[in-house]
Amino acid sequence: GVRGPYGGAVVNERFAARLGFAAAKWIAEAKGRRNGRVLIGRDTRASGAPLAEATASGVAAAGLSPLSLGVLPTPAVARAVTRSGAALGVVITASHNPASDNGIKFFSPDGMKLTDAEEAAVEAALDGAPEAFADAGTLPDDGGAAERDYIRGQTELLPPGALRGWKIVLDTANGATARTSAAVLSALGADLARIGDAPDGANINAGVGSECADALARRVVAETARLGVAHDGDGDRCVLCDGSGAVLDGDELMAILATDALRQGTLREKTLVATVHSNMGLDMAVRAAGGRVLRAAVGDRYVLEEMLRSGAGLGGESSGHVIFAEVAPTGDGLTAALRVLGVMLRTGRTLAELRAVLRKLPQATLALRVSERRPLENCPALSAEMKKLEAELGSGGRVLVRYSGTEAKLRLLVEGGSDAVARAGVSRLAAAATTDLGAL
Repeated sequence: GVRGPYGGAVVNERFAARLGFAAAKWIAEAKGRRNGRVLIGRDTRASGAPLAEATASGVAAAGLSPLSLGVLPTPAVARAVTRSGAALGVVITASHNPASDNGIKFFSPDGMKLTDAEEAAVEAALDGAPEAFADAGTLPDDGGAAERDYIRGQTELLPPGALRGWKIVLDTANGATARTSAAVLSALGADLARIGDAPDGANINAGVGSECADALARRVVAETARLGVAHDGDGDRCVLCDGSGAVLDGDELMAILATDALRQGTLREKTLVATVHSNMGLDMAVRAAGGRVLRAAVGDRYVLEEMLRSGAGLGGESSGHVIFAEVAPTGDGLTAALRVLGVMLRTGRTLAELRAVLRKLPQATLALRVSERRPLENCPALSAEMKKLEAELGSGGRVLVRYSGTEAKLRLLVEGGSDAVARAGVSRLAAAATTDLGAL
């Protein structure tokens, strides 16, 4: 997708209209969807409405029919696309970024994010997009039908009244899940204490949400709640907090879910798909339970691609994106929370007890700004240091060096048997990178 400061060179109404036109032209010509509807959802940023209207004007100019879903979590938009047979889905969101940013991402008719090749095709279609568009008028909306369908579907993931008597703190990041997640958990009987539930267009992710779980942890302890749930601004991420205020990230959620599924005999291909960022302890926990972990590039769409290749039904990222193939082909923070709650209900164990299945290896990371993205094989000092470290760590650790996908940075990661080993390894890699790349 596209993401950046609202009003900047990319994220503005003019570009949104041209991108909407290009995406609609692409889906019409490449997929034969010449008369379809394009569903447009957004998060709670003030810039969302004008960007949605601009995108709709481009879509209409290309001959397709835009329909507004209003404020809706990203996974709910993906669900609406597949269930309605729409030609395309669009979400106006910058996810966990601050309110000053916004962005646009697309879902194909099967509810999946566009592949690299499909994104390249849309970019190519921009060359034929007009520079200006007529006002498309008031954008028609679905009257809340997609939101109601999503709430109904999520509520059915647990038995009726399953959470009766459970005190849960819910942090919706002042974002797109402020209505939906609360509605689902309340319908299941939970007693909710809420934070991050008063979006005003400017406070999305501001000191709340999955990227800033301190407020959640404090509230869980203060309320003596059983657990806490936090989403990011568009609702495709989830982190949890146990009764003591300890926060669980995506790796811990995946460890709980994968090992439980292995015990139940329900983990497809006995395989979990994670990204290269996930802690090596996840591999160890899943392997000890009789399964395996496959690694994908960073990004939930790459996780899904590996899931499709391997036949796996569960995958995700340490950030809290978790994908359940039998539910939807995209990450859904509420589904992840409900699935973990299901494990707690069936086993009678607390979240603190369940999280013990994962013992994380000590990890050190560093991001170095670089002047060029030279192929790593052309960095002799860094390549030599990586090989030396890998030999020293053996099966008890790992080394990951990669360029950022969005910034001029080289990202270094070392896991080992102790914090000191991991920190020393990153320092050695940084020194070698400086020799080769002039890293700052």
